[in-house]
Amino acid sequence: MNKSINIIYQDKDLAVCHKPAGIPVQTVKAGQQDMVSLLRNYYAEEREDTQIFVVHRLDQPVEGIMVFARNKQAAADLSRQSREKSMDKCYMALTEGVFQNSAGTLEDYLLRDGKTNTSCVVSEGTKGAKRAKLSYKVVEIWQPDRKLEINGHDLSVQQQRGRRIFDRYWKILTDHAVSVLEIKLETGRHHQIRVQMAHAGHPLAGDKKYNPNCSAGYLPIALCAVRIAFHHPRDGRNMEFIL
Repeated sequence: MNKSINIIYQDKDLAVCHKPAGIPVQTVKAGQQDMVSLLRNYYAEEREDTQIFVVHRLDQPVEGIMVFARNKQAAADLSRQSREKSMDKCYMALTEGVFQNSAGTLEDYLLRDGKTNTSCVVSEGTKGAKRAKLSYKVVEIWQPDRKLEINGHDLSVQQQRGRRIFDRYWKILTDHAVSVLEIKLETGRHHQIRVQMAHAGHPLAGDKKYNPNCSAGYLPIALCAVRIAFHHPRDGRNMEFIL
């Protein structure tokens, strides 16, 4: 298999992939690789149909699991599932500070600025603002000077997954506490998790756009789409993929 793309599952209707941080889902910039072109190139090498349809998105700096459709019928069905929220997606994030509550809900109104490609929280009723809602659960708190063992026997599956995904940050974020979160979106807004967490006082590690105290040097944004579940567009069977 082409080493430049990680295909987790594929059939004639869809392809489930692990999108790396820094690779856009789709771009109009000439010469820049994106997930769509990588998939098309892969299937061209395999002498298969190269049609690829985008049914949901991840920000370019964010990594995670995605599903792409390989024909119009599958694209229509998967897009409907995404639009109607029957496509279940779960994210993990590493945020600054310690939350007062171990779980909670954030509900705000977001306004997008197309010129700066940013969004911000505004008051309800602001022209152009859209409601944004998510729920979160604190998986673990990482304290300074505390050694992390990735495969500890007493850790939950979520804790192990968070340590595996974000362990690179621990080597840099050694002077303050950070929280590993599991997040589910009720709405899908532009930069929603990044904006709402920053507004709540817990910006994401590595997020230079919304975290004013972001560490120097490059780190991918500490946000990962770790799970996706949907009904297969051809026969309706349950499909679930977890990183």
